[in-house]
Amino acid sequence: MAVVAMNKPYHVDLADLMRVYEMNYAKLNALLPHQPQVEDVRCYQVQEMSYQLRVVEVTKYTTLVEICQSDEVPVFPLPSMSVRLYHDARVAEVSACEQLSRFHARYDYPNPKMAQKDEKVQMNRFLGDWLTFCLKHGISRRPLF
Repeated sequence: MAVVAMNKPYHVDLADLMRVYEMNYAKLNALLPHQPQVEDVRCYQVQEMSYQLRVVEVTKYTTLVEICQSDEVPVFPLPSMSVRLYHDARVAEVSACEQLSRFHARYDYPNPKMAQKDEKVQMNRFLGDWLTFCLKHGISRRPLF
């Protein structure tokens, strides 16, 4: 007798996702200038890898930051991503990463872009892990350009 596995639909744990956003906001603010201006750049040397954070947009309630690896030959490539900080809510969310932008809360699987069911959560957790790594091991440098 064959057992058919029933896939339970994925449901977003909103409380957990908001905690991730709040932690990312605090970590990212520690790496950015106190009052960031458009085109501010912060570079970090972390365990033989160079990364940079560039402020792309500043409005009254939000700041958009691009994060990318600046090594010519990356050992462990970081996907370039855009992160929007919402200052009134004190949260930071990945808004775009490589070929994906405007993440959905969940995806059916399979899908044309082959995004995981919880792609949004995974990208924001990855950002949190990377920011923690930078805060523990990063050495701030002058902008590369």
